[in-house]
Amino acid sequence: MPNTHPLPARYDHVGSFLRPKYLLDARAQKAKGEITPEALRLVEDKAISEIVAFQQSVGLKSITDGEFRRTYFHVDFLNQLGGVDTAEPFTIQKPDGTMELAPPVMRVVDKVRHVKDIQLADFQYLKSQVSAGNTPKVTIPSPTMLHFRGGRAGISKQHYPELDPVFYEDVANAYGDELRSLAAAGCTYVQMDDTNLAYLCDDKMREAARARGDDPNELPHRYASFINRVVAQKPAGMTLAVHLCRGNFKSTFAASGSYEPVAEALLSEMNVDAYFLEYDDARSGDFKPLRYLPKGKTVVLGLVTTKLGALESKDDLKRRIHEAAQYAPMEQLALSPQCGFSSTVHGNDIAVEAQRAKLRLVIETANEMWGES
Repeated sequence: MPNTHPLPARYDHVGSFLRPKYLLDARAQKAKGEITPEALRLVEDKAISEIVAFQQSVGLKSITDGEFRRTYFHVDFLNQLGGVDTAEPFTIQKPDGTMELAPPVMRVVDKVRHVKDIQLADFQYLKSQVSAGNTPKVTIPSPTMLHFRGGRAGISKQHYPELDPVFYEDVANAYGDELRSLAAAGCTYVQMDDTNLAYLCDDKMREAARARGDDPNELPHRYASFINRVVAQKPAGMTLAVHLCRGNFKSTFAASGSYEPVAEALLSEMNVDAYFLEYDDARSGDFKPLRYLPKGKTVVLGLVTTKLGALESKDDLKRRIHEAAQYAPMEQLALSPQCGFSSTVHGNDIAVEAQRAKLRLVIETANEMWGES
């Protein structure tokens, strides 16, 4: 089956990888003031060069920097937008003794604006390490992250008496400036990571949204419109994807539930090129929501978990792909792991070598299903 979809291949990955110990050690030294930011960046450069070589040796076609310069997938980016104040996330112990990442408190304290090129230097280094024929991919948090966690109360009423349209336009313009700076440097593939639409599949989180004054039935449509304001500013030739994440911290998750409550807004109304959807276990529900997928878009099925080291059965993966194809055309599907291996600096409880095995399984299965090499 020819590669007519917008992605570099029928197989892909979400972006983050387990950080090597020497990089974690250097980050700790930087936090203590024992090394300079410049010295840390040199260590990051070395680690990124190695993770790029790893991805290429496995056979991936889209290549990320492993998110090796970040502590958290979203905070590090959003903190660099003008008008945003973000408290550091912290861990809490749940009644069963497990640890959970408490949502960071994000506040919009001024007009949101693009005050500097956030990912440009990082992309330029990544691009310098990626071999010809492969595509460097940049991952950034979804703009909805500035609304969902705090709702109306987290956004300055002084600067935004009404959210619609000015707040959404300001955020979209800031994202548009960022995308344009990346495109000018040769970036053709950006992925926005969004927990909020996935959280709106979970009954408990829908109730929490309702408690703070939002309508969980209306929010998916509002967020689709919000993201479309960004898509409207997408530079020509750039592929823009969205990954829906249900939480990924030390192999734990935050949300469960079928995509049904958000599917129509997500797939029919949102104008992105591709969707990375987590489908690694029963908590994601069935594939029926894929019936809303229109022509011209791709769903990347996240069937291989990054939370556990045990390797999935190739036959089971193929069976599930065929099940998904009952609701969306096979030529509009692709395959990936369900999430990154390390959405925060802490990493999932999975062995380093398991990353290679999981990715090889994804690539081999995709090649056998879609006939690509």
